[in-house]
Amino acid sequence: MSPRRRDPEVRLELIHIAARLLAEEGPESMSTRKIATEAGTSTMAVYTHFGSMSGLVREIVHEGFARLAQNFDRITSTDDPVADMALIGRAYRHMAVTNANLYSVMFGGRSLAGFELSEEDRQHGRYNLVGVVECAARCIAAGRFTTTDEVLAAHHMWLAMHGLVTLELGDYLIDPCDADRCFETQLVTLMVGEGDDAEAAAESVRRSAERFEGEVLAGPDSEKEAEPEKEAEPEPAEPVRNKRSRRRHTRAG
Repeated sequence: MSPRRRDPEVRLELIHIAARLLAEEGPESMSTRKIATEAGTSTMAVYTHFGSMSGLVREIVHEGFARLAQNFDRITSTDDPVADMALIGRAYRHMAVTNANLYSVMFGGRSLAGFELSEEDRQHGRYNLVGVVECAARCIAAGRFTTTDEVLAAHHMWLAMHGLVTLELGDYLIDPCDADRCFETQLVTLMVGEGDDAEAAAESVRRSAERFEGEVLAGPDSEKEAEPEKEAEPEPAEPVRNKRSRRRHTRAG
């Protein structure tokens, strides 16, 4: 097989490794040799797939926003647009927490020295707002939101969710105002802030929680960032039911 042939699995592994190194050790940890060694491939693979180190960082950003779009695409539009909006918030948080390394790079918080996101890169992020704007417009049309600016309402959602998950990923949210509690109340507060009735907003947020597992968590396991391989454990004598471990916010989702 030609060493220049592009293997999608290798490409994705290189992205995950680079994102982890950036998030955990900073830009100084980034080298083609170190990334290739961890991936069990040659340094040429980095250039074959990405052209340069800056190209690799750019692909981390694009991959992150692509995963966010996939989470949003799983959400079904219903006759309760406020519940749909709250579910968008849950999908955003889920993507950020389960892809923490990608998320830390997506907004330029951690990057290679001298690397800057282009306007095209940022459009990958803004594009994800299209569905949020459409949902906000449905909330307005249904008389749930009194605001007349669906674009601004969508940005309010983005601002609030980004701020919350950034604090959550930094482990700043603890009892009595832990991430779960802040998230649930923030969703209601956001809807009320756009003009919804407090009781109706709370009910819609509750409905969104019931839909979370069936819609957002129904996606493939490949959505999650690759974790370090663990030694295989001996199979039990009798079949047992496998359980996927999730963070507490996922169970509460």
